[in-house]
Amino acid sequence: MIESFKSVFKIEELRKKILFTLALLVVYRIGGHIPTPGVDGSILAAALSSNSIFGLIDLFAGGAFAKATIFALGIMPYISASIMLQLLGAVVPYLQRLQREGEEGRRKITQYTRYLTVLIAALQAWGTAGFLTTINLNGVSAVHMRTAAFIPLTILTFTAGCIFIMWLGEQITDRGIGNGISLIIFIGIIARFPDAVIQETQMVFYGSRSLLLELGMVVMMIAVIAAVILVTRAQRKVPVQYPRKVVGRKVYGGATTFIPLSVNSAGVIPIIFAQSIMFLPSTVAQLFPNTDWIQNLVSNTLIPGGLWYSLIYALIIIFFGYFYTAIVFNPVEIADNMRRNGGYIPGIRPGKNTADYIEKILTRITLPGALFFAAIAVLPWVLISKANVNFFFGGTGLLIVVGVALDTLQQIESHLIMRHYDGFMKKGKIRGRSM
Repeated sequence: MIESFKSVFKIEELRKKILFTLALLVVYRIGGHIPTPGVDGSILAAALSSNSIFGLIDLFAGGAFAKATIFALGIMPYISASIMLQLLGAVVPYLQRLQREGEEGRRKITQYTRYLTVLIAALQAWGTAGFLTTINLNGVSAVHMRTAAFIPLTILTFTAGCIFIMWLGEQITDRGIGNGISLIIFIGIIARFPDAVIQETQMVFYGSRSLLLELGMVVMMIAVIAAVILVTRAQRKVPVQYPRKVVGRKVYGGATTFIPLSVNSAGVIPIIFAQSIMFLPSTVAQLFPNTDWIQNLVSNTLIPGGLWYSLIYALIIIFFGYFYTAIVFNPVEIADNMRRNGGYIPGIRPGKNTADYIEKILTRITLPGALFFAAIAVLPWVLISKANVNFFFGGTGLLIVVGVALDTLQQIESHLIMRHYDGFMKKGKIRGRSM
């Protein structure tokens, strides 16, 4: 493992990608501490400390929401825009054509996503600005500026901050080690880890929580992390046979390989998408602060840890588990490629039967994976409400941290294997030279 980390910095291209990624993540963290003009961050943080839904928003914003910094909206408007276009891509013929056009089509969809991100960010900034003007603590308002000037300035500031974060994520994806948007969410969650550990330690030290309970939670966290890694890397290997071909004196094919079908093909995307949708009611509530039934719905019915919130959240995770798996894996395309190359699954006829067989397996193995992640995301809310566990240790944050960390390690490992170095979990094959 240590030698693998050393090898990372021996490869010049990989070293530059990692350093570039780290530099942009540092920029993101710096921006998360630049305050928005006219807002008293201490009053805002104190007023929001007991609100679980805003604590969840703050988790994804890396602590920027509670401080009302220029990055208060985080990256969620971009994720919401991506969800909308992907859902529309399943029913709108024009978007379906773009998805089939390859790189050029993807560029157009990315451009539409950016435009939609600006619109969503502006609406959320408008609602957030109005919400900030209503916050006060002991008669002291969190906003020290005239409302007529504060709202347009805040809309401009928050929207520009969101666009800049979107640009950072795209740069990390294109020129860094990849997974730019996920890494931005990841680093925002990780940044709260030291404070969370300090708070937990203080609770044990001052007797608010027993040491035995704290140790039990640590053991449970380790067990959950191990289970998430196990399920994330679990695969169903479908055997594929290729016939032998003799061309002149050379023999081609005749090998047996397999198609690796992952239990969690969608990765951490369903969790992020589901959480983005669950932010929608609070966003609407910010836009309509004087509408009682909307405020009651968000405050009393759709509260994190509540029955309806947990049920809807779990169902959305399961839905996106299937939806994103369908985007990542196209059984018809896989079956066609196998047939063109003479490959076949033993006992299954090539063509449509092969596609149906692969789709049947995907449907079966995706369900337990989606149910597992839904349970991990929802059940820790019981601990949060019953045992007063620090919010960082909730299932959603834990799933995202572990999932993104695994994806990033796999990205780095692929670079190592391609350069014939030992990976973190595999051995690189030396071809014609020694290391």
